[in-house]
Amino acid sequence: MILTRYFLRELLISTFVITGILMMIVVSARLVVHLNKAVMGIIPPEAVFYTIVYNSPSFLQLILPLGFYISILLVYGRMHSENEMTVLYATGFGPKEVFKITTVPVAVMMVLIGFLSMWLAPTAADKLDTYYQQQQQESEFSFITPGRFNAIGKSKVSYAETLSTDRTEMQKVFMADGNSLILADSGRQYVNPETGSRYLELTNGRRFSGSAGQKELQTMAFDSYSVKIAEESSVAKKARKEAISTATLIKSDNRHHKASLHYRIGLFLLVPIIVIMAFPLSHVAPRKGRYGKVLPAIILYMVYYTTLITARKWMEQGVTPMWLGLWWLHSIFLGIGLLLMYLPVVQAKFASRKRLKALKLKDSVHA
Repeated sequence: MILTRYFLRELLISTFVITGILMMIVVSARLVVHLNKAVMGIIPPEAVFYTIVYNSPSFLQLILPLGFYISILLVYGRMHSENEMTVLYATGFGPKEVFKITTVPVAVMMVLIGFLSMWLAPTAADKLDTYYQQQQQESEFSFITPGRFNAIGKSKVSYAETLSTDRTEMQKVFMADGNSLILADSGRQYVNPETGSRYLELTNGRRFSGSAGQKELQTMAFDSYSVKIAEESSVAKKARKEAISTATLIKSDNRHHKASLHYRIGLFLLVPIIVIMAFPLSHVAPRKGRYGKVLPAIILYMVYYTTLITARKWMEQGVTPMWLGLWWLHSIFLGIGLLLMYLPVVQAKFASRKRLKALKLKDSVHA
């Protein structure tokens, strides 16, 4: 029981310290990116804070497994280099017992990451998507001054005689859109829920279109006419994509939805597989550098995660069949982990057999 508490304390403290450091680095880097987008006008300045806060669960679900993986490498590597593991093995507390203790924090991490990937991250993304839609609804009309010409969207000019008190509807609207002129009684902005693009819906008006040098204009009367103001920003598009609940993904037959579901399950399955890989890689010879295998181990982890992202894209594009999912990838890295774990045991058995054969041969020669 004392050893169990010792291992758990060392692993969990190390995990949360490393995760905290990595989280600060990632959040700082993303903050710089979003501030640049705010300066460029891609997102409103006030949206930077909400973007970081609502994206934090998504960051954490990726950083926490890496923090746990590195903590196993560092903690067990230190215990090997300082002969703590050697003493434990000599007392009968072997690698199997150490691995059994490790399964406890593994279970804790699986629950945390499952909670993050299956519920908290999609819920936060849904909140962010709702916030972006509200900002999009308000962003264009907040700069419109009634009785003056105003730029709306990237290449359009509008004029509204009056604006409603809640600044959501224009009356007596004039709009210049390229070679077209539009006159309408009223106009209201809305966001397409499927594409996230912003539109101005004009009612009861006429559209005049023509080209330079032509005397005649084409005239069209309409009861309702929609003009696209702006495309959805990349940040908002990503939030909308990740905002789909896990329950919806399970019920859907859409290829993109199934790929997202397999990706979320993959983050959950990532934990036990990387532990199987980290356990043998943490073994270093006594009195040797405890960090000797850390870099190769981190490279192996990065290959696993980047391949997981690539495999998700392949599934979305139809390169891999839906029934195969991402299971093939987890099977490959599970095989690599088992190979790393049991290869030294097999090599030791073969070496022992060779020594026995050599001794028998030597005894037979002397006889």
